[in-house]
Amino acid sequence: GVTAGGADQDTSARMLVPVGHTVGIKLFARGVMVVKAPESGTPADDCGLQTGDIIVKCGGVSVTSSEQFQSLLQENGETATDLQVRREGGSVTLSVSPEQNEKGAYCIGAWIRDSMAGIGTMTYVTQSGEYGALGHGISDSDTGLLVSTNGGELYDTEIMGIEKGSMGKPGVLSGVIYYGGQSKLGTIEANTEQGIFGTIDSRMWKEIDKMLGEGPGREPIPIGYRQDVKKGPAFIRSCISGEPRDYAIEIQKVDYSTAHKNKSLVIKVTDPELLSLTGGIVQGMSGSPIIQDGKLIGAVTHVFIQDSTKGYGIFIENMLEH
Repeated sequence: GVTAGGADQDTSARMLVPVGHTVGIKLFARGVMVVKAPESGTPADDCGLQTGDIIVKCGGVSVTSSEQFQSLLQENGETATDLQVRREGGSVTLSVSPEQNEKGAYCIGAWIRDSMAGIGTMTYVTQSGEYGALGHGISDSDTGLLVSTNGGELYDTEIMGIEKGSMGKPGVLSGVIYYGGQSKLGTIEANTEQGIFGTIDSRMWKEIDKMLGEGPGREPIPIGYRQDVKKGPAFIRSCISGEPRDYAIEIQKVDYSTAHKNKSLVIKVTDPELLSLTGGIVQGMSGSPIIQDGKLIGAVTHVFIQDSTKGYGIFIENMLEH
């Protein structure tokens, strides 16, 4: 995409604050997901439930959480009941006959979960509080599909440790996410291939002021469009050390085509400090803003499995198009 008269784009370049702050992400899924194959002999197994199935209705009532699903089962007792299940994009209806467990509760013997949580990095925020984070979507680990969501929330997170990446094994940030009203930082309105998007609340603004006020500064900077991006030195902003820092990287490859929405850039971490801290790019750094020549040009999206010093990035304009 270069628009007609692309030359004068710069005069109206959007201004964004590059953030680089790690956040706890909680996504509310539609329905509840079966997370491991039911054991044989259980009602779940007998009726044909499989790993990755999403139970969206129980006896005609929409399922909203695992607690509410349990209470629907209690109301229903041991009568055979219809489960409407989403499986690989299609819909299947199964008939299950719950059994009482030793505590007298009706259950079907399936492991389920109702939301997904993880740690990621906020890329940017607009002056009006709209943010983009991650630079890629949140997919289900079992099915690989984007999690279809009823929204979600951002929370405070504290990084407890960093497992360095090594050949063939990506590193990971281990941290705790603090749930609850006191630690909420914003809402998630969309989960897309280009990232998660929503609005931050006043607590997150305070965090940003505190963090960037003392660090690299919370001034909005212009975005760089794909034609502005070139091979060579750049920075990624991350607060992986506990405070925000801009770490040196090298952009090694720029794919100007639009084939790969979130793998347009290949970057290599060159900053000795970041290399000694993390070994390069670790899970949880997805969304870290990439800054080149004073412009926000993109975000880190994936780490190379075979070489943790390298990763992919997305153009910021692709994130903004979501």
